Amino acid sequence: MEIKTFGVVGAGQMGNGIAQVAAMSGLNVIMNDIQDEFVQRGLTTIAKFFDRGIEKGKLTQEQKAAVLGRIKGSTKLEDMAAADFVVEAATEREDLKFQIFRKLEEICRPGVILSSNTSSIPIGRIAAQTKRPDKVIGMHFMNPVPLMKLVEVIRGIATSEETFQTTWRLSEKFGKTPAEANDYPGFIANRILMPMINEAVYCLYHGVGTREAIDTVMQLGMNHPMGPLTLADLIGLDTCLAIMETLYDGFKDSKYRPCPLLRKYVEAGWLGRKTGRGFYEYKK
Repeated sequence: MEIKTFGVVGAGQMGNGIAQVAAMSGLNVIMNDIQDEFVQRGLTTIAKFFDRGIEKGKLTQEQKAAVLGRIKGSTKLEDMAAADFVVEAATEREDLKFQIFRKLEEICRPGVILSSNTSSIPIGRIAAQTKRPDKVIGMHFMNPVPLMKLVEVIRGIATSEETFQTTWRLSEKFGKTPAEANDYPGFIANRILMPMINEAVYCLYHGVGTREAIDTVMQLGMNHPMGPLTLADLIGLDTCLAIMETLYDGFKDSKYRPCPLLRKYVEAGWLGRKTGRGFYEYKK
């Protein structure tokens, strides 16, 4: 099936970034969320990306108009009936993703591939919610999507070779470098990254170092572009906690136990940049 219209479920920081790169590749995009406020916020984020590029002389007003012109906002999941390929980019909650995939199964044409941007939930578990497990795959983009080159492509146990190859080629069309991962909790990226972040939180929890010292050691000593606590704030502490819980539940190994301080911050609503406070404070 030729992919002309690309559907994105979720207009948050990952969803609007995915919609943007899809539109920049020349595809028509349907960007869906549960409220028009969220859709408009996503479109504003895309517009601001172009405005920054225009100020630096890297992008043009024509490019901005063309991309925004290819993105249709939606608050009805039924609009995905027009999509040739769908990626789900909703909150990292298993129950929510299962509900979305059950609805997409009813809405989308039989040949349409249903992918998930999940950062940790096994694809086979998601695929089992549908009658087309061969057409379900993981398409894990990195944040911020327009700038990060990687897409983790994850096969479920029933994912067909055709589905895999189509998704691989689509990742390349978006200007990304795909990497294949097998279907285990956390896949490759977050099975390595999240325990490191979690250990950094333990270092703060145990008083091994201040937040600044921990981040400085990893930036200057390990040449990381940002420290793990700053990165956690960028990702969202609620997302970090959800991924650690998926790893811990999936492997039953104590090395994946979420740090109590991480849980304490999430329970307090200190989720990082998006709420103005996490391990650091941010101006809204």
